[in-house]
Amino acid sequence: MSASNSPQGGSSEEHEPAAILYDPTDPFWDDTDEDNDDIDFAPAPGDSQDDEDEDEDEEAFFHDAEENLGSVEIEVEFGEDDEQGEGGEGAEAGGAEAGGAEAGGAAQAQSETTVRPIRITRDQILQLFSHGGLGRIFASDYMSRPRQRNPLLASDDEDDEDDNEGTGYGPVRRSLRNRNRVSGRAAFQKVPSDEGRKLMNAGTFGSNERSQDTLKRKKKLAYNLMNRELGLGGDGRQKNTTSLLKQNMIPESVADTIIHYNARCYSGQFSEDGNFFFSCAQDFRVRMYDTSNPYDWKYYKNVVYPYGQWTITDASLSPDNRFLAYSSIRNIVCLAQTDPENDSEPTLLDFANIGRSNPRGFHTYFGIWSIRFSGDGREIVAGTGDNSVYVYDIERRQSILRIPGHEDDVNAVCFGDSQSPHILYSGSDDTTLKVWDRRSMGDGREAGVFLGHTEGLTYVDSKGDGRYVLSNAKDQTAKLWDIRKMMSKGKADQVDINRYTTRFEYRSNAYDESEYVPHPHDCSLVTFRGHKVLKTLIRCHFSPPGSTDSRYVYSGSYDGSVYVWNLDATLAGKVDVLKATRNSRPRDGGYVADTYDYFGRNSGRWMTCVRDASWHPNAPIIAATSWNGWGTSQGTCTVHTWNDGHEEDEAEPKMGRRVNAHLMHDARLEDGARRQAHEDEWTDDD
Repeated sequence: MSASNSPQGGSSEEHEPAAILYDPTDPFWDDTDEDNDDIDFAPAPGDSQDDEDEDEDEEAFFHDAEENLGSVEIEVEFGEDDEQGEGGEGAEAGGAEAGGAEAGGAAQAQSETTVRPIRITRDQILQLFSHGGLGRIFASDYMSRPRQRNPLLASDDEDDEDDNEGTGYGPVRRSLRNRNRVSGRAAFQKVPSDEGRKLMNAGTFGSNERSQDTLKRKKKLAYNLMNRELGLGGDGRQKNTTSLLKQNMIPESVADTIIHYNARCYSGQFSEDGNFFFSCAQDFRVRMYDTSNPYDWKYYKNVVYPYGQWTITDASLSPDNRFLAYSSIRNIVCLAQTDPENDSEPTLLDFANIGRSNPRGFHTYFGIWSIRFSGDGREIVAGTGDNSVYVYDIERRQSILRIPGHEDDVNAVCFGDSQSPHILYSGSDDTTLKVWDRRSMGDGREAGVFLGHTEGLTYVDSKGDGRYVLSNAKDQTAKLWDIRKMMSKGKADQVDINRYTTRFEYRSNAYDESEYVPHPHDCSLVTFRGHKVLKTLIRCHFSPPGSTDSRYVYSGSYDGSVYVWNLDATLAGKVDVLKATRNSRPRDGGYVADTYDYFGRNSGRWMTCVRDASWHPNAPIIAATSWNGWGTSQGTCTVHTWNDGHEEDEAEPKMGRRVNAHLMHDARLEDGARRQAHEDEWTDDD
């Protein structure tokens, strides 16, 4: 850009930064054929029309928006015709002069423009870079994807077209479904839930206390222990007492151990036997720990995802704990051995390999958002960015099944029965949860559909009994489903799912509960609320039968907590990870930001987003993996135990200890030590 063509209105101060002002009357901003500043687009080798189609849905490849852009401010100037015209101030001033001057003054008044600056805040910039943001701001004829699919929603906008005429952007409107239906908190499902109460009383999800006398009081732990040791009552009462002991031990907010990472933590889970724990971080490492003693963890080993994109999206442990599969936003899944003596490179499983050459002559690329091992350890199911579900045969080294059964990204998948690979669940950004029976898929149809969420699903978890399934979604709800109440495909095909969603942009916006409208075809049993599903694909789970008697469901949350619900949707407990970790590491001004995460490094206030949590199968312990730190730029794995309300104890190790990824004490984690330590770069030494 030459100096002679610089835009008008620049600051004359040499030492003060000047904002570039947009003025449509300035010739600099005119787009002419002689302008050679733009770079011509040249497709990369191997690109195809299908690749271009995939690029149109660009947000499918990046689910996590950067929330901190610093103190960025954009100032725009534009001209506005003088509303006074000849009868305005210019005409009045010209009336006091001669006729020629009056005519000239009027002509000048007509050509004059008033300049008004518009300041764009950081939040508006985030919305601009969200899905459709550029279109909403700069295109007067913008129409979002749901409205392109549904003409009724497009016509809804036409009624109010004049309300924002000339601005180029306005509030994001809700769909037609809001007009004649109850909305907001008044439309929330009843709490406590009658259906959930029936499940609790049926014995499928835990036990209820049996009355022993006419006094109705909550029995304390010591009282129940005494009854068990004395052997009071029959076998049924003894079993009930043992169940009550387990399910009443909900872990508390005080953290026994805070494991700090220099990258965001995306997921972490215990093995089915509780002897193993792994955590996945944005530095493309999966760290493994020996948790055979759940109160004294030992560092095991770590494995790396080579050439990953953005982050490790998911990981799954084989039933025998010998292999760990982990994925990124690529069509490759890494399969690594968990043996600490084995340091071989991971095996790369290409899910795009379907056993035959592609007739169109190009390789298929897609991101993988979710993976799960089958109960026998022979297969891995994956949810992908090409709106499909893949089943990969580990022995044959190829995908044996591809189900293109959704209209948007498949964010979560799981097997319905831990003992059978036939039933699959898949949750998608198209708001549906679908059930697939591999024994009857000759025509590629799903066995059934669950409708009820009004925004995209972020996670799906099966109870493992082939009947109950739990889902989390961007409409800020978790839902419990019964496979016996799913909707048939024929009935579901008659429902326009795009009519009941707004495509809420959860990465950059807050959810407005007043705009909520329930889905008219909701077939869920229970709806759980209170947590926040924002910024990232937050996960939910059933509590394990061993340590809780399957009494609860629980979920992470953007507000820094783990929410634990009874089956009737009442809140049973809450683990406040934000409170437990706040300021648990000092700011590190000398830390060099990595390429995968530049904005927000060591800036802003201390924030916590609990993305995943795992309840130990045999002990009252929850391990929460979080985005944590100054501006959520780092990560933690916090271990929370049940301690009967005490914030301190005399046992070793001490509660609240801070360790690095290797479970070693690091003086740089202490508040004052970092300022006195030498300024070397802090790494996790993996």
